[in-house]
Amino acid sequence: MGCVGSTPAKGDGNAKKIRKPKPWKHPQPITKFELEQMRDEFWDTAPHYGGQKEIWDALRAAAAEPDLSQAQVIVDCAGVIVQNTDLTICYDERGAKYELPKYVLSEPTNMIRDN
Repeated sequence: MGCVGSTPAKGDGNAKKIRKPKPWKHPQPITKFELEQMRDEFWDTAPHYGGQKEIWDALRAAAAEPDLSQAQVIVDCAGVIVQNTDLTICYDERGAKYELPKYVLSEPTNMIRDN
């Protein structure tokens, strides 16, 4: 840590651009409220499975950000290493793995819409 070559230089082309996850379907149709409950439950418990709270907070902010360019800035500023461009698998600089379920990143195709 602290060595000149310890981190890749900005603009070296190795950073992955994030994108929205592919469409997915929940096993049964769910409402927006149920989806939000699932998301809150995940984010409340995720830090207990390892990794740094700051990285979890950054991933939560990036997942909630509708503008992908802003989400990219959040991820880059936090030092998150993106394994899968849809943010389902990421790492921090220490090598801790962060796995995000698709339901925190996007809505299912079979979500029940309120009228």
